[in-house]
Amino acid sequence: MALPSPNLDDRRFQQLVDEAKRYVQQRAPEWTDHNVSDPGVTLIETFAYMVDQLLYRLNRVPDKNYSAFLDLLGIRLFPPAAATADVDFWLSAPQPETVTLRSGTEVATARGETEEAVVFTTTADLPIVPSALERLVTAPVSGEHTDRTAELAEGRDIPCFQPRPEPGDALLFGLPAAVPRCVVAVRLDSRVEGVGVDPRQPPLAWEAWDGARWSGCETGTDTTGGLNRPGEILVYVPAGHVASVVAGTRAGWLRCRVTRPEPGQPFYSESPTIREAEVFTVGGTATVEHAETLTDVPLGVSEGVAGQRFLLDRPPVLLDGEPPVVEVSSAEGWQTWTVVEHFGGGSPEDRHVVLDATTGEFAFPPAVREPDGTLRAYGAVPEKGAYLRVPRYRTGGGAAGNVARATVSVLRSSVPYVARVENREAARGGVDGETVANAKTRAPHELRVQERAVTARDYEFLARQAAPSVRRVRCLPAVAGEGGAVRVLIVPDAVADEGDRLRFEQLIPSEQVLSAITARLDERRLLGTRLVVEPPVYQGVTVVARIVADGDPDRVREDALAALFRYLNPLRGGAGGDGWAFGRPVQYGEVFAELQRVAGAGLVEGIRLFPADPITGRRGAAAERIDVADNALVFSYQHQVIVTESDSGGSS
Repeated sequence: MALPSPNLDDRRFQQLVDEAKRYVQQRAPEWTDHNVSDPGVTLIETFAYMVDQLLYRLNRVPDKNYSAFLDLLGIRLFPPAAATADVDFWLSAPQPETVTLRSGTEVATARGETEEAVVFTTTADLPIVPSALERLVTAPVSGEHTDRTAELAEGRDIPCFQPRPEPGDALLFGLPAAVPRCVVAVRLDSRVEGVGVDPRQPPLAWEAWDGARWSGCETGTDTTGGLNRPGEILVYVPAGHVASVVAGTRAGWLRCRVTRPEPGQPFYSESPTIREAEVFTVGGTATVEHAETLTDVPLGVSEGVAGQRFLLDRPPVLLDGEPPVVEVSSAEGWQTWTVVEHFGGGSPEDRHVVLDATTGEFAFPPAVREPDGTLRAYGAVPEKGAYLRVPRYRTGGGAAGNVARATVSVLRSSVPYVARVENREAARGGVDGETVANAKTRAPHELRVQERAVTARDYEFLARQAAPSVRRVRCLPAVAGEGGAVRVLIVPDAVADEGDRLRFEQLIPSEQVLSAITARLDERRLLGTRLVVEPPVYQGVTVVARIVADGDPDRVREDALAALFRYLNPLRGGAGGDGWAFGRPVQYGEVFAELQRVAGAGLVEGIRLFPADPITGRRGAAAERIDVADNALVFSYQHQVIVTESDSGGSS
């Protein structure tokens, strides 16, 4: 039960009026007309109304006092976080020498009529290393590696795999050096088709050697149709690519491996062959962030007293990376003061400061007088006249950086030989700074939790603090066979494609986010509690619907699909628009009602619901209700809407 707040003055309007009339009777007995029509009574009521408003304000604690109380409790506003994305830098033409993209290179979205461009900067140097094909090796799953480089030079037809390919067969490409984070084009001239395979979904995987294992590579445009015809394949090489020795040759190795076909996926009945092969670098992939890095920022001059405070000119300070430090000049050079959470337990020799990241204020340790009269210093104090600076910090961030894919298209910095830029995936992780209203809501939870995770609500609260960029957090109790386990489900935020369409890979949190949440919760869990931090299970749902349209069939179809993707959405779906509830089933009637509300949908003739696996694409039998597990969310998977016109009955 909350402590009752005192009512400083409980009088109300009518009580004030009655009190004033009694006072009139005592001081002016000749005033006998106390009816509301009397001008004097009108004045009494006017003043009573004004006093009632003053009393109302008196009984409310002003926001300034509330903010002061939060400050005494050590509640600080959370700073913003910067969105990050991977951006591809495409060369104007393959270069014979390495093209180095420097850290701090600026890229941006296109500026609109009403919107400013969103600027990103690269976080590290990116060398775009030239490549070529030095070795071609075939490696059947059951045989020895065979070097085919000489045969390729003679123009022979080289079978990529065994005569009847098997899963695990591979074709290896040896490059002069490793090409981490580069985009390479593999150009092949094929003369014999690999019979049986579907060129749109060949059972192939491209991989790069990272020193310990073969790691998967993303691929872009593939005009070879699964090595079936002359064409080109774009391969995005991961950051861990290193040179190694294969078949007696040291090189930077890539391989194309035959994978086990999925159910319904056609497989090779004959090996494709190649006669010519070429590899060259066409670009590189750099990580960019919606932030600006400032270096050697002057902070001020020390006065030589305890408890000094200094403000940065450009707050806030982003803390989702390496924390900043303060350097103080001295006779020996620059001394480093590190940022700590608080000064508790500090000694007079400790060089540390406390940072309010939102305001950009650095506070140096105070000196407190003890009950016995001695003065205790909680840290070292810079000498009087010493210059202070921050060697490096990042500022910016915010939700504005969460831009959609293919929107970062402007190269603001001049980089030789780079023709264009583009982000393959949406930027993610941008969070606005915390508001005072949210801090007021958070403060009672902070006092209740006290940095300890006991209840499910505690785990959810601490997980959100560890990673503000996540969209949803759900803590579930242990299931059968997991005694003492706590399962925390993390759903990241994502920018949907056109029509509120989310892709499955957007709903998987990054390893950095999962690690940050796990580390924070592991420090605060009860002893004996086993912690599992993971994404939820996603139950795919496919809706097949038939609609008779009163208006334009194409428009109705687009609106109906958008309504389905918006409603069956784990982030912003459901009846309330705040995300589909964990464990809530998908029912025929609710989907029917959602489609019936589409403008121009005169009649919804029928609906069929199919459970689907968003990873494999396999679809189950039709049902009127699709159950969802407690640890699962729904995911829209390939809805189909057939629309006919009401007057002609023609299909569209």
